[in-house]
Amino acid sequence: MNADPVSTNPHLYSVLFENERVRVLEYRDQPGERSVPHAHPDSVMITLSTFDRRLHSGEHSVDVTIPAETARWVGAQSHSGENTGSTQTHVIFVELKEPRVSAPLAQTLLGPTAS
Repeated sequence: MNADPVSTNPHLYSVLFENERVRVLEYRDQPGERSVPHAHPDSVMITLSTFDRRLHSGEHSVDVTIPAETARWVGAQSHSGENTGSTQTHVIFVELKEPRVSAPLAQTLLGPTAS
C-alpha cells in the first residue's frame, strides 16, 4: 500500500516544491472532510488557519485545536484525520527526506568529543 498523502488523498494534499532534501506539501480541507490513512516522515508543520481536528492512529484518537501562524515539529507518523471544526484547515508541511539522526544532541551539534 502506498501511504504517501499525495497519492492517498490527492484532493487534500498538493506538492508545492520538491528536491533531493525536502518536499513541501500544502493541505486544505473543509469542515467535515476526512483524510484516509497515510504517512508522513519527520516534518515541520506551518498552520495558515486556525482549525480543530481529530487525528486517528491505530486504536487511538486525539482532538487538537491549533492556531493560525504556528510552526511545529511533527515526528514521523501514520494517521488519518477529520476536520471537526467550523473553519477550513490550511497547512504547509515541510517533509524531510534525510535520514533521522540518532546521535546524542551534543554530538549532533558539536561533533564527536575526544575521549
